[in-house]
Amino acid sequence: MKRNKLGNTDIYVTPIGLGVLTIGNTQLDLPLEEGAEVVRYAYEKGINLFDTAQYYETYPYIREAFKDVDMSYDNPDRPIIASKSLDHTYEEMEAAIHECLDALGIDRIDIFKMHEVRQEPDWSDRAGAWQCLIDYKKKGIVGAIGVSTHHVDITEMMADIPECDIVFPLINYAGLGIRKGAGPGTAEEMEAAIRKCLDAGKGVFAMKAFGGGNLTGTYMKSLNYVRDLGCHSIMIGMGNKGEIDDIVRYAEGELPEDYQPETRNKKIHIDQGDCESCYACIERCPNKAIYVNDEGRADVNYDVCLTCGYCAPVCPVRAIIMW
Repeated sequence: MKRNKLGNTDIYVTPIGLGVLTIGNTQLDLPLEEGAEVVRYAYEKGINLFDTAQYYETYPYIREAFKDVDMSYDNPDRPIIASKSLDHTYEEMEAAIHECLDALGIDRIDIFKMHEVRQEPDWSDRAGAWQCLIDYKKKGIVGAIGVSTHHVDITEMMADIPECDIVFPLINYAGLGIRKGAGPGTAEEMEAAIRKCLDAGKGVFAMKAFGGGNLTGTYMKSLNYVRDLGCHSIMIGMGNKGEIDDIVRYAEGELPEDYQPETRNKKIHIDQGDCESCYACIERCPNKAIYVNDEGRADVNYDVCLTCGYCAPVCPVRAIIMW
């Protein structure tokens, strides 16, 4: 599989990356060996970019998957690992970096980012964490630094931050989950922000091309849209070998334009860690299948859920996913 240079960095990545969140305890919750086998299979099929996070608790899968792989920087075929942290202070971010290195059994990580940066004042409030990333890049412990974000304004801002190497924005043709300030953003606005980052030499890999699984019914359209924006890689959450085979065939130009994966067994899920209890989904659901659970968060009654997906576009934090 070909590799793309990540902006002005010296990192080269495949046009598809594996989002390791899917195999973890908030989604498929695969046993360690089974989940590690999925990660390793993706690597053996040619995928070299793997995205995780402190919050995902998926480091053990990655360590197990690559326990016999030469992870040194002298190996051009090593897996490229990207992680991130939600922390705000210098000390918290420093601890998150060392937690990652220790858990993965490595002494240097290719990419580390601030996780899910929102509109001001979130960026300013996390100045300590950002300074830590800058310092650890100077030390050579982190190869490249950046942010992940669902926000148009933060994506646009990163184009003008010289220390930022990597931007990991949410983008899909339907605009699911895109934010701008305190309200929703559009796909067109995020497109413009991404192009600004690309023009500024930032490495850009995109998340949620399938809108958290809600757009898998338009598989080729979803992937082609993000690919044609010029993103260096598209991060896809995959939980089995069949999904990996499909995406590798796509990356190598072997899937027909009318290809459509089987989606009849997919279900709507509400990520309890992301739900902010706004209940917009409850108001939108045409079949009254979403309710407030004992923790005060939205949840799904599968006895009446139609899997229509009408709820997903109104969720402000992209907590509604389908798998």
